Amino acid sequence: MANVAEHDRAHHDTALSAAEIAALALSLAHLGAGPQAATARRALRTLLESDADATGSADAVVTATLATLTLPLDAATADRARVVAAAITEHRVVRLCYGDAGANVTIREVEPVTCLVHREHWYLVGWCRMRRGVRAFRFDRMLAVESTGMPARPRRADRYLPFQRRTPAHAA
Repeated sequence: MANVAEHDRAHHDTALSAAEIAALALSLAHLGAGPQAATARRALRTLLESDADATGSADAVVTATLATLTLPLDAATADRARVVAAAITEHRVVRLCYGDAGANVTIREVEPVTCLVHREHWYLVGWCRMRRGVRAFRFDRMLAVESTGMPARPRRADRYLPFQRRTPAHAA
């Protein structure tokens, strides 16, 4: 078969880093529900499940996160994801109208670094200029998001990803 590629999993490490998972998730987030999106989500689910099986880490948090990660986003969240993804790619600051858990609404300028999923929520992780620190913003609490066009400082995603299991210092 001319278009079939053999993949020998025994000779390849399929474990994904947190940064790689975040990038794949964001790329899939706004693909919608078409056949290519469904195929891509199925492939990501397979990779994540095989990684969980290999590490024995299929706990409740991983299971909930996997379910959220591999489902299509609703239209409003997908629109926000597109704006954020473009800003991350172009290293541009975004302006968020954001309602926190206490229903306090603020307008913030954020230098977006990456997006991630934890349990049943999508988050934008970035440098908040208002708070002068790294913050995670839930997509469902964003009332509006827009690119400012201002350049953002490029930052390495792996330094900004919360919710990661930390390797003990003696194991590193």
